Amino acid sequence: MTRILPDGDFVVADLEYTAWEGSLANRWSAPGELREVVQIGAVRVSRINGFREANAMSVLVRPTLNPILSDYFTGLTGITNADLDRESVSLTTVLDLLAAFVQGLPILTHGGDNRVIDAECAEKSLDNPLADGDWRDIRPVVESVTGQTLMSADLPAHFGLPVLGGAHNALADSRALVQVLAHLSACENAPRGWTQAFGISATTSSIRP
Repeated sequence: MTRILPDGDFVVADLEYTAWEGSLANRWSAPGELREVVQIGAVRVSRINGFREANAMSVLVRPTLNPILSDYFTGLTGITNADLDRESVSLTTVLDLLAAFVQGLPILTHGGDNRVIDAECAEKSLDNPLADGDWRDIRPVVESVTGQTLMSADLPAHFGLPVLGGAHNALADSRALVQVLAHLSACENAPRGWTQAFGISATTSSIRP
């Protein structure tokens, strides 16, 4: 199994993207339901320093194909059209900011968020400075432990950890993933696939499945 968790510094990133009632269930297959990025959150972490956060970023992005956020999306994330009017940037700008933030480090996501970025850039014929980035999806390995599909924000509570931020906020969800990675990297009695993928030894404390 491919090694996912780096030994040194890495970035954990999360997205919030346009959504409508029923879009998750139908996988955004209805006409006009392209997933457009609305928020990118990311944290830079040092594993050597105990998963300590070294830096963070959170940027709002104005969608262009569906520039007015749905009531469903606002109810889910708390992000409003007024928020975008005040402080959003273009997708090209935020990707340049993210590339500068990442600086070539591995980028861990929970669900392959890079595919959302790739699809939006392809649809809009935009350059993607992170197209060849070292993206790593931790979801399959996490699900091998939990036995179920959970949102990033739900993972800390599942493992008995304190919930530190609100759900469906890209920065808070990134921090939730770091919290879970730190917890699970210190666990023993993990499935073989987990220890291989995350480069941990099964000699510290037990996982709560």
